[in-house]
Amino acid sequence: MIWYIIASLTPAILLALACLWGGLWPLLAVLSITVVVFFADKLSKVVPPVETTGRTLSLLLAGMHFAVLGLGVWALGAGTNLDVVDKLLIYIGLGLFFGQISNSNAHELIHAKARLPRRLGAMIYVSLLHGHHVSAHLRVHHVHAATDADPNSAPLGEGFWAFALRALRGEFLAGFHADQTYRARAQTPPPGWSHPYLWYALGSALTLIGAYLIAGLPGIAAHLGIVIYAQLQLLLSDYVQHYGLRRAPGYNGKPEPVGPQHSWNAPKWYSSAMMLNAPRHSDHHVHPARAFPALEVTPQSMPILPHSLPVMAVVALFPPFWRRVMDRRVKRWQNTA
Repeated sequence: MIWYIIASLTPAILLALACLWGGLWPLLAVLSITVVVFFADKLSKVVPPVETTGRTLSLLLAGMHFAVLGLGVWALGAGTNLDVVDKLLIYIGLGLFFGQISNSNAHELIHAKARLPRRLGAMIYVSLLHGHHVSAHLRVHHVHAATDADPNSAPLGEGFWAFALRALRGEFLAGFHADQTYRARAQTPPPGWSHPYLWYALGSALTLIGAYLIAGLPGIAAHLGIVIYAQLQLLLSDYVQHYGLRRAPGYNGKPEPVGPQHSWNAPKWYSSAMMLNAPRHSDHHVHPARAFPALEVTPQSMPILPHSLPVMAVVALFPPFWRRVMDRRVKRWQNTA
């Protein structure tokens, strides 16, 4: 577990120091989540699964998320001790931290069996003004992944920017409809105030009020800027991990069950540890309740990306280049699956 702790907590600590004191800390924070990760991934290929829940680390990261978010809003909105370069580096570091590490941790928490971790994971997404992702992920993505019914599974040939515009609207509506259907099937009709989307909206409003109390209107602007960057990272993750892969129709017209062949994986050492094994995506879809340290990788049955997930996310920003790298791999895998 030591490398999970180091890889995920180091950027959070450095970002907190960057927000408070500027100086060399903003640069170190950005390097810790970019250059250090890139070169550390070259040292080893795979970390073996460990039989532990990792819950303590997840809860600690959740606490760091809210602390760093508050510090980030203050630093960007009211940090008079920071110059323009400091703030730019802090903004980049915050977007990467929330989009890659906090997103991965919130994802882990909303799959927990206990209610408290699930609600804490939802609160993280709400603080990023993306609460509806909880409903869309649990009730839509895990049911319809690798089919056209899932807004967050990109078909072959769709560029990232077209995907992002479609998925932003699509997952909001799909999650809402899934919640409506789930509530309609309940034996006892749930009260209106218990609708998840109501709490997502209220939580988002409270988050923006908190940003205003921390740094006024500049605080709200800073928070919105951070959120846009973080959500971009989340969408990149979904795009990369399911691009082009599709479940074949079964004899009854329904898609075949989700299998290891329906998600891309990037089991690099350090980036996987930093993202709590989110790049071990196939095993997660096959075993959604499995804790992140225990997720496995079997390259013979799982599509493997040519580079780490952060690197492939950068490639995805340039659709022509992405298609040159990935389309032939998708077709090869689909032909052999």
